[in-house]
Amino acid sequence: MTNASDHLVAAADLLYEAQCRAVPIPPLTETYPNLTVEQAYWIQRLNLARNVCRGAVLAGRKIGLTSAPMQRLLGVDEPDFGYVLDEMVHTDGAEVPAAAFCAPRVEPEVAFLLGAPLTGPGVTAGDVMAATEAVAPALEIVDSRIADWRIALADTIADNASSGAVVLGQWIPVAQAPALPDTTATLVVNHTAVDTGTGAAVMGDPALAVAWLANALAAFDVSLEAGQLVMSGSYTTAAFVDSGDRASAHISGLGTVTASFG
Repeated sequence: MTNASDHLVAAADLLYEAQCRAVPIPPLTETYPNLTVEQAYWIQRLNLARNVCRGAVLAGRKIGLTSAPMQRLLGVDEPDFGYVLDEMVHTDGAEVPAAAFCAPRVEPEVAFLLGAPLTGPGVTAGDVMAATEAVAPALEIVDSRIADWRIALADTIADNASSGAVVLGQWIPVAQAPALPDTTATLVVNHTAVDTGTGAAVMGDPALAVAWLANALAAFDVSLEAGQLVMSGSYTTAAFVDSGDRASAHISGLGTVTASFG
């Protein structure tokens, strides 16, 4: 007879293989109908450990489900989070292989580069800004190893909060950055503006999203460390991309970041 942890390991194996092969799987919440959020984070941490064991380096974290519409869609009232590995990070203008993903989409975000650690609970937006060395315009490439993006909350959490990759623009010293809630992002795919949004759409302030993350990680006895980056959440809807596409995000006061898909 198998126990609960055997099922969680099996679920982690399914997601890891789906990631490696870029071939999606049915929703875990269908295969394992009683999968909880706590168990989903356990699966995520197991695959993080597996990736680190094979030589990947934890570069930072990402926050998902920061927008009210996405939270309503999944029936939740707070974000989720995942990890960013060094191999997931690309520089401005990178060509990213679309075939490495199952069903990639792009989102405009502000990335934070931490100059000091953040340890919850009790972290505030002010603490975040004081600990931040620089911010940058960024494109997050989100992806779902769950077929057709048919995700419930436990699915996306287990699947590393639907992380795919990150494309970073130029880092701007935080003292030179505009007030982030007042910034506006425009997402463009193939010369067509897909959507616009403000920094206030990200939990009222992207720094508040990072504070939420630091406090959420405290439950796992984990801190955000100096030198790590944090993707703070999308200003807009996410747009699908495919091979041959070009995407960019312009964030007022921060600049533009671009990626092409081969």
